[in-house]
Amino acid sequence: MSLHLIELPLQLSDLHGWAGKRGFGKGLFDEGLALHHLLTEVFGPGLLHPFRLMVAPRATRATLYAYGPQPAEALRETAKSVTLPGERAILDLDLLRSLPRPPETWHAGQRLGFDLRLRPVVRLASALTTERAAFAKGAEVDAFLAETLRNDHARPREEVYLDWLAKRLSPTAELERETSRLHKFQRQVVVRGGRRIDGPDATILGTLTVQDPQGFAERLARGIGRHRAYGYGMVLLRPPQRRR
Repeated sequence: MSLHLIELPLQLSDLHGWAGKRGFGKGLFDEGLALHHLLTEVFGPGLLHPFRLMVAPRATRATLYAYGPQPAEALRETAKSVTLPGERAILDLDLLRSLPRPPETWHAGQRLGFDLRLRPVVRLASALTTERAAFAKGAEVDAFLAETLRNDHARPREEVYLDWLAKRLSPTAELERETSRLHKFQRQVVVRGGRRIDGPDATILGTLTVQDPQGFAERLARGIGRHRAYGYGMVLLRPPQRRR
């Protein structure tokens, strides 16, 4: 498997203008949706998924990170032959860079820190109806909300989300609970298939231990959870957190 970490600077104001002219979001600017369409049109479907956009406060420029099967040189060659002027204004292709991330980058037992933006949702296997809410079978529901509605004594949101993440990392990596935490949470409305969907937008900072390097590389390439093609689920690796 070929895996590369991609870094690509972009102009936020031009992204907003481009998305507005295209009508993405139907009156709601969905940054993930706009980037999904942009990356697909410039580089091809699925080549830069999952991805994560990192923006400093009040910044007009941002940096997009992604995992993909091709290095920067191949991506740049494709993009320069098909990109439209408006898209070139958004993306600084001359500063597109990449680093290879083969499975042998890691070894079993290795501790790694991570920064991970997630959409921690579950699909209901059966309909769920309570005095407070009603959801049909197959509905996409916040994992914390789903557990809360089913139980009289709700666990903390952080605990539910860490359980959700640990299950999806396993068996390729083990989540280190004592050094992992819910760093940020908000409700976020996104547009999927022309419909507005409200759901959780969570960032977890923590540490994991690699169990299976090959499987771990494949997990990085796929991303974690749903909405991976829209800016969620990319595991940005960091030095491990200090144990308490």
